[in-house]
Amino acid sequence: MQSFNPSSISFTSAAISHFKSSLNGKPDNFGIRIGVREAGCSGFEYFFEYTNEEKEGDILFDESTFKIHVDNESFEFLKGSEVDFVSTGLNQGIIFNNPNAKVTCGCGESFSI
Repeated sequence: MQSFNPSSISFTSAAISHFKSSLNGKPDNFGIRIGVREAGCSGFEYFFEYTNEEKEGDILFDESTFKIHVDNESFEFLKGSEVDFVSTGLNQGIIFNNPNAKVTCGCGESFSI
């Protein structure tokens, strides 16, 4: 079990495994960008996407075979969060256990601080 770090982001082994497998077949320099953007009924939503570009100010998490990129602004919203991959019945996906989120919408897709 990883310890809680309020000044960083942690990734479970299930999330790392999921990201790694989703990068299979992509060029070696591809990684995952995660972040927060304004959207949804509660104000913000999480996103993740493939990237092969390191942007100025990115905070990088080196997972040996790939990197996870987080922009500075998103990092402020995500500090203390745990990123996990869960599989429940027929549903599976990445979830953000974010202690900074005060309210989440009914559909679970957006949150507010």
